[in-house]
Amino acid sequence: MTASRASAPALTDVQRRIVEEPAERKALVTAGAGTGKTFTLVRRIEYLVSEGLTGGDLIVLTFSRAASVELRERLRSLSGRSRHVRVTTFDAWALGLLREAANDETWYARSFDERIRAATRVIEDEMRAPESLDAVRHVVIDEVQDLVGDRRQLVDTFLDAYECGFTIVGDPAQAIYGFQVQDPEKRACDTGRFFSRLRERFSDELEEFALDENFRAASDDAACARPYEAAVRACSTRAEADAVHEQLRMELASKLEFGDLRVRHVRASLCDTKLTTAILCATNGDALLLSRWLADLGIDHRVRGGTDDHSVPSWVAQVVSRLPGALSISRDRFIEAWQSLPHTPDLDHGRNAWQLLLRTAGDRSGHVVKLGRLHEAIARGHLPDSLVAQQEDGLIVSTFHRAKGLEFDQVLVVDPGSLDDEQVAADRCDAARALYVAMTRARHDLYRLQPPDAYATRHRGFRLVRKVKGTQRWGRYGYKPSQRLGLSFLGEDVHGDHPAGLEQITCDPGKVQEYLAHKVRPGDEAVWTRLNDVPVAHEKRMAPGYAIMHGEQIVGVASDVFRRDLYRFVQQWKSHQPASWPRHVTGTRVDLVETVAGEDAAAVRAGLGPCGLWLAPRLIGIGRFHYDRKGEDA
Repeated sequence: MTASRASAPALTDVQRRIVEEPAERKALVTAGAGTGKTFTLVRRIEYLVSEGLTGGDLIVLTFSRAASVELRERLRSLSGRSRHVRVTTFDAWALGLLREAANDETWYARSFDERIRAATRVIEDEMRAPESLDAVRHVVIDEVQDLVGDRRQLVDTFLDAYECGFTIVGDPAQAIYGFQVQDPEKRACDTGRFFSRLRERFSDELEEFALDENFRAASDDAACARPYEAAVRACSTRAEADAVHEQLRMELASKLEFGDLRVRHVRASLCDTKLTTAILCATNGDALLLSRWLADLGIDHRVRGGTDDHSVPSWVAQVVSRLPGALSISRDRFIEAWQSLPHTPDLDHGRNAWQLLLRTAGDRSGHVVKLGRLHEAIARGHLPDSLVAQQEDGLIVSTFHRAKGLEFDQVLVVDPGSLDDEQVAADRCDAARALYVAMTRARHDLYRLQPPDAYATRHRGFRLVRKVKGTQRWGRYGYKPSQRLGLSFLGEDVHGDHPAGLEQITCDPGKVQEYLAHKVRPGDEAVWTRLNDVPVAHEKRMAPGYAIMHGEQIVGVASDVFRRDLYRFVQQWKSHQPASWPRHVTGTRVDLVETVAGEDAAAVRAGLGPCGLWLAPRLIGIGRFHYDRKGEDA
């Protein structure tokens, strides 16, 4: 018996039955929140490998990067062959199938949904389907309640085309990604459809199991949402969704208010490093405003990004910058450069970092990292999840959706308020399930938290912060329909094709890179300042240019993505040509400094070496507009 097996908790009878089913078994597992789903899946994979399945025989698919990272890390903690099992997201699996079928480089430039649909067509076509699929004996699929639309069709098609066993796990009470189906009527039909499809397609073969013993909640407060699980799973109408949503809100209202964060000892308990803590909000707009409140109080925290929102750590570009002219890196040169980085980097972390780069861009020998391959991988987003995984330590601010699959010692939930009258039944059901997910994340303590009105999306009945139509952004609006008072920021808002100093502004790119490496920290304030030399382009529907200032230092310029969305936000009607633009945008903070991949020639022009990697800030927040003309200041 291995050390990891000896120290692992004992399996329950139901878990053991699931784990020890033969590889040809078709098993559907309904697993409630906190019932040991991931633990059971890890032991299931370990058992299948012990029964002779290898990497080519076994596919493990998850919905999100976070889930795949967690599963992979748990498997790697084992000492047997199961630690080498590949765990991947549905999107990454689809891309892999397309590359096997036809190694067409243009797949990288297409959207996730386009790849999913194309991969489905490949599986359907016997002449194009990769031969590797013929070897699959068993597939493990996690979080299937979130399989809707194109992703559901992809898995349906695979299971129809290939005879293999499967272990499929999900919980209809946590089906909160139905919004990916745009049509509300189709969404209502699609949510839960995968479960019924399995039961119909494999009626004679399917074995069903239920995990219902809770291992997460260690207190009555942490378990308070559990009695509503059945109602949340079953809700499908407007009336059912409204009823269970209000019941959950009443349950939340009965919990202790966390306390006044202006009081020192309350802040200290929020930031206790011995505990993992999350503050959960209904929407990203709520999360960004709450983050601003915490920042104004001087409370260090991180805002959790979406499943596709990943960034390459700054140490990648910093290591490359210490090897001028190099086209490849050996382990010894990497470690030497790593040890010269600022802020005394840990050597063990450096060794792990080297292994991540080898996985990303190693040569055939497995001993050298090719910088050309590294640039290509970063530019295309073809990176190991472990390299771009979000930081999970410290205080986390998240939406209900983005917290799914996570757990914390203490959770503070912001009351989402009553459902909007204009929401259709499918949206209302999604909202009820999302609140249930939020209230089942705590191990020990569940609190409610109410931010001040100044940091809330609603004020006196008006929704002054709301989604900007046609974008992924949140906008600040005034009481007058024409007022535009601020806009949120996305990861692609800083121009990345060229290092700061070459385009729109003139400054020393090398000094900007040094400044970003040594002076810029997460949480620092940044201000966007309008550039007079980069005017509005009405024919392209593009706002004027903006420089990003960190104190007195320019650290970047606005991307075309930001300038187009700003134009869309300020424009009052389709033919309107806005004449007034913010002089400054405040309220922005640095989320992190990341490595970006741009044009190789631009890097050479800037004196940053031949490989096209450099540093850029990633910004976060809902900014506030400040105009030139008197009376228009936000």
